[in-house]
Amino acid sequence: MSKRKSSSAPNQSNKRVRPAAEEEVEDEDVVDEDEGALKVNGECAREVVSDAGIVESITLKNFMCHSLLGPFTFGSNVNFVVGNNGSGKSAILTALIVALGGNAHATNRGLSLKGFVKEGESSADVSITLRNKGRDAYKPEVYGPAIIVDLRITREGLRTYKLRGKSGQLVSSKKEELLCVLDNFNIQVNNPVSVLTQEMSKYFLHSKGEGDKYKFFMKATQLDQMREDFVYIKTTKHVTEDKVEQHGECLKDLRRKYQEKEDRYKNMASLDEMHTKLGDLQNQMAWALVIEMEKELEPMKVKLQSGKHSTEKFDEKVEEWKNKVEEAESKSKQIQEQLEGITQQVQELQPECAQLKVEAQRQNTLLKSSEVTVHRFKANLRDLEKDKDQLSSRINDLKLSISQTSGAESQARAERMEKIQAELESMSHQISTLGQQIDQYQHACNRAKEEQGKMRREQEVLQRSIEANRRNLQTMESSRSNRLRRFGEHMPGLLNAIQEAHRKGQFKHKPRGPLGYLISLKDPELALSVEVCLKGQLQAFTCDNHEDERVLQGLMSKMFPSGRRPAIITSNFLPRVHDTRSRAVNHPDHPSVLQALEIEDPVVANCLIDQRGIESILLIKNRTEARRIMQSRNPPQHCSQAFSKEGDQIFSNRNYTAEQTRANYLSGDVEEEIRHLQREMENQKAQASGFQQQMRKLDDDIKQNEGLLRRTQVEQRTTKDKATKLQLELTDLQNMEEPQSEDLNPLEEDLQEIVSKISSKRAEYDKARAQMAEVKASYEKAEQEYKQRKEQINTVFEDADPVKEELSKADQEVMKCKHHKKHYDEKRSAHLRNIQALEADLESKEQELQRSVAKATKICPERIEVKRTARSLDSEINRLKVKITTQQEHQGDREDVVRQYHEALESYKNMAEQMKYLNSFIKSLDSVMNHRLQVYADLRRFLSARCKYYFDSMLAQRGYTGSMTFDHKNETLSISVQPGQGNKADLSDMRSLSGGERSFSTVCFVLSLWAITEAPFRCLDEFDVYMDMVNRRISMDMMLKVAAGQRYRQFIFLTPQSMSSLPVSKIIRILRLKDPDRGNNTQRNQDEEQ
Repeated sequence: MSKRKSSSAPNQSNKRVRPAAEEEVEDEDVVDEDEGALKVNGECAREVVSDAGIVESITLKNFMCHSLLGPFTFGSNVNFVVGNNGSGKSAILTALIVALGGNAHATNRGLSLKGFVKEGESSADVSITLRNKGRDAYKPEVYGPAIIVDLRITREGLRTYKLRGKSGQLVSSKKEELLCVLDNFNIQVNNPVSVLTQEMSKYFLHSKGEGDKYKFFMKATQLDQMREDFVYIKTTKHVTEDKVEQHGECLKDLRRKYQEKEDRYKNMASLDEMHTKLGDLQNQMAWALVIEMEKELEPMKVKLQSGKHSTEKFDEKVEEWKNKVEEAESKSKQIQEQLEGITQQVQELQPECAQLKVEAQRQNTLLKSSEVTVHRFKANLRDLEKDKDQLSSRINDLKLSISQTSGAESQARAERMEKIQAELESMSHQISTLGQQIDQYQHACNRAKEEQGKMRREQEVLQRSIEANRRNLQTMESSRSNRLRRFGEHMPGLLNAIQEAHRKGQFKHKPRGPLGYLISLKDPELALSVEVCLKGQLQAFTCDNHEDERVLQGLMSKMFPSGRRPAIITSNFLPRVHDTRSRAVNHPDHPSVLQALEIEDPVVANCLIDQRGIESILLIKNRTEARRIMQSRNPPQHCSQAFSKEGDQIFSNRNYTAEQTRANYLSGDVEEEIRHLQREMENQKAQASGFQQQMRKLDDDIKQNEGLLRRTQVEQRTTKDKATKLQLELTDLQNMEEPQSEDLNPLEEDLQEIVSKISSKRAEYDKARAQMAEVKASYEKAEQEYKQRKEQINTVFEDADPVKEELSKADQEVMKCKHHKKHYDEKRSAHLRNIQALEADLESKEQELQRSVAKATKICPERIEVKRTARSLDSEINRLKVKITTQQEHQGDREDVVRQYHEALESYKNMAEQMKYLNSFIKSLDSVMNHRLQVYADLRRFLSARCKYYFDSMLAQRGYTGSMTFDHKNETLSISVQPGQGNKADLSDMRSLSGGERSFSTVCFVLSLWAITEAPFRCLDEFDVYMDMVNRRISMDMMLKVAAGQRYRQFIFLTPQSMSSLPVSKIIRILRLKDPDRGNNTQRNQDEEQ
């Protein structure tokens, strides 16, 4: 029989492990089959095992109404699939047809493939294993001893194939490869003799038409396919003959045109002379173009040589600014070291200042304690003075009474002297007390004024902080609707002015800015560190050239009439971001500033790279980790510095603490910033209110102490004046002679005792005052030292400000030098690019010259020195061409005539060759077709005879007689059968037979077709459904006998019968299907070998 042409598929090796149990069963079957023997007709037939194309196993999943069927392992010869209705027999046969390329209509089980997917599932899977052994094996080096065909059908009806080898590796997923496999094994699932379904079996049994039997015979033997091929070939032949007839008419027209062109070609006069002259002029034209091009190259070479000399000047400029950059960086480094020394000095002074402050506070405490002690001694002295005054007054009274005999004048003088003495002592004590009070009031006033000055300075700092927070709060509140206002109230207006100026064409390139507005953070936690790093550059603008810078300066002067203006950075705008891979820091755990920012505009990114070097600055959140990384022995490569999350700046040998505590421009949550500023302002206002209360209290204390001081000073002066007068009076009285008074020893002893106590207490009082004075001196000394250290720290801070300013200027100078160096680098690069472009242009011109020389050499191999210009030669060539054209209008163009002649000759020859080939093809096709039709008729007759022979042989096994008559002309097949022995006259048509007899006759017909057709396996579905027990037994014996004689083929019979009466044989395998369980559709097979 004819086969489709096989095509090779690509080799793929994806391993798939096959279940060990299945392999063991298969191996046992092979052993059994190799060792078994079956006697047929008393003869011992040697067992031949099928090697290629038979079905080894099949597995169904979610197919039709079954969740899982199989895997079923088939034997090499006879297989019975036994089970009740609904157990899955027909599902196995349907899956076999569909998986091996058959369509849904061939199964008689559905109209489309999607009907085979189980309800509720998304897809159905079928896996079939075909044996691939022996000389007919298909690509055994690729697939191995078995070919696994996996089919998946989706709910939408799509079908996909996967062909795997024995080991499970995927070889192909194309259907063409499956068709090649089926052609190689001659598997015909649509052939009813190979696969006879239940519906086809019923149709064949009930069919009463002789034409249907003939069609069945033709389809089984594939003669109908051969006939269809012959009809197609005959149709193709007729079409070819029609084309030959059409080409014959065309050939006549081509011959006529060819003869006309030939006559014109022979009658052509020639214009050789003018064409020769035209050729000479064209030769001169070719070399004239070469000479002109050589002249054009001379100035380009001179310009290139001059440009190479200019390169040295650019190199000098670049080297000059490179040295200036190094000097500026060295100066900046020195200033940074100076600032670092100042910072170190402050850090050394601060602990000492704190100790001095503690010491001053301790001395102040001691001073207050001494003052309390002095006041206590003073109170004791006052009490003793009162006792002394009372006792002196009594003594005076006694003396007055005793000295009544003395004269009035002497008595008065004594009394006056005593009184004056008492008053002087009292005034002396009072003056001393007033002096102490004056000292206390002065000290209190000075201390209050110092405290007031200190508090006033702190209040001014607080007020400035409040004002700054108020401005920041206003900026934050206004930035709710416009983030641009964070960078200044006038910034939106400035950007609008820039936009308007750019629209009017005042800028060559629109300036970018503020730079902080054009960047965003990937990690909001790094806002403060990035802001401290970039500083004033967040508000800066960048321009492409100095003309645009001047225009922008004019706009800023209008928008910022007073106050600080944003900085302007001038640098060429580039369309791409600088390639910083060779100099950028790359840390696995921490990003650089460039990596932490999202910058859409390459101009902004390039500006920050040039001005700040953000590609070499790391951002490390933890300050301890930052110091560890930066100040280790091996800091990150290309890293110049790092910033912590708190804004601390860390170098490899030093670090600085940030004064700023929160981000003003880059913070993401505006509302949180506003709330933080509001809380901070509330705290500051409360602190300012406390300062004001303390200031008022200090003012009141100062006023009170100053009033007391003035009154005490007046009282002291008054008392001193009185004491002076009394002392003079006492001196005068002492110089006068006094009468002796009586001895008042007891009272005077008491008085003397009180005086001694007063002296003792006064000594203690003086000692306490001395101690207080010492404590006061110590306090004043400690306070003075504290103030000196504080003033020294303030002086150091003040000294640091100009250093910081100088450092800022040094940084600006570094940036300026870098900018100029970059400017000259870019100019040198541009100059080098121009030289390269000029060299490329020169090289292109030289190559063009070489091509022109080559063309000229091709036109005229020998160089011609032409004095005429190319333009004059071109004019003469054009005039000559016009003259030639004028003459050709009368005679025709020579080239066109020659070309048309050759084209007509070529067309005629091609058409004649085609006609010759087609006529030869038609003759060969007629000869081949006649031979094939004869062979077809012989083959049909031979197959018919063989079918008759096998049919009679099958009937004779039961004692039936019959005849089979083929009418190939009318395409009919009549079968007559006579049960039992009888004459041929007694033969009757199959329609008069019983159901069992007709089924038996049909089996005989099918077996006779099996005998004359080739296929690796046969499948019958419920072949014995209408047979009685006798006919079923006879038919079964016949099929088993045929199977025993064809051990190289596989037979699969599907039947609802139990098959318990089958003979015991190793070549027979029975697969019993479990009865259907309506609750669970999963089916299990039971293999039984007999």
